[in-house]
Amino acid sequence: MKIAVIGAGSWGTALALLLADVGHDVRLWVFEEQGSNEILEKKENVIYLPGFPFPNNLVPSHDMAACMDEAEIVLTVLPTQVYRHVLPNLVPYVKPGMVFLSASKGIENNTLKRVTEILHEFLDPAGVRQIGVVSGPSFAREVAKKYPTAVTVAFEDETMAKEIQHAFACEYFRLYRHTDLVGIEFCGALKNVIALASGMVEGLGYGLNTRAALINRGLVEIMRMGLVLGGDPTTFSGLAGMGDLVLTCTGGLSRNLTVGRELGKGRNIDEIISSMKMVAEGVKTAISVKQLVEKMGIEMPISEKVYEIIYEGLAPAQGVVELMTRSLKSEKEIF
Repeated sequence: MKIAVIGAGSWGTALALLLADVGHDVRLWVFEEQGSNEILEKKENVIYLPGFPFPNNLVPSHDMAACMDEAEIVLTVLPTQVYRHVLPNLVPYVKPGMVFLSASKGIENNTLKRVTEILHEFLDPAGVRQIGVVSGPSFAREVAKKYPTAVTVAFEDETMAKEIQHAFACEYFRLYRHTDLVGIEFCGALKNVIALASGMVEGLGYGLNTRAALINRGLVEIMRMGLVLGGDPTTFSGLAGMGDLVLTCTGGLSRNLTVGRELGKGRNIDEIISSMKMVAEGVKTAISVKQLVEKMGIEMPISEKVYEIIYEGLAPAQGVVELMTRSLKSEKEIF
């Protein structure tokens, strides 16, 4: 198949390498022309995923028209907050039969839209009807190393989910299918906020008891929000739910965990972000979660403390104290 991958960060590059390895004809859209030229010259993404040579059936390009030409599947792998800036450049090359699949994890600030909702906003007028999401515990470098990985792909039309399963699957990459875009996208977005908190736990010097409690209560918050907004209960114990949450809250390759760890050590968020090449989605998603909490009146204490630490100057250690001294509750209380 001809596949366009829009976004050449570490995850976009890893997925492009995977799809090329499966045997597809892959075009990788690179935001900066200089970056595209460098990848072409060196035959690898030396900035975001060095050490993994590009095969001949994976071609990077800054030319959106060239990437989209004859594409049957368009895989978007962009930071959530830039979709609205990139999509107008993509829409002129969209054809009604194209299938779109998001591999991004976040909620747009202010509009509070999921990525597939943003895609529908731009693509429905162009006649695109098949828009799905792929998510799950999947560090880019480990996929590029061909370590066995399992994720979830979801479309409202399960038949299309089956087609993508077969198109992407290989001996080291396995996909399960679902129809719950709402739950899967909220899991993917909110786990990054909880991972920031998990990093703070580490940076403060706390142990495994603290981290285990944080992950569990973080999952409760994700369920609380996801269920209210229409998510399927089975999603939260699945790969895109608990699976991705555990990975992002414990794995050394997690950008959000890394940012949280530095916050726990007392570093300033602007200083941390300026020293990173890649985006930690949880930092911006914390704003969207705060806005959702205020809009819907849902209690999400961990996520709210993450927001207060990043944007209101609350000391991480004080945030822990405030969480631990809240009024005592029954564990049966989800809502």
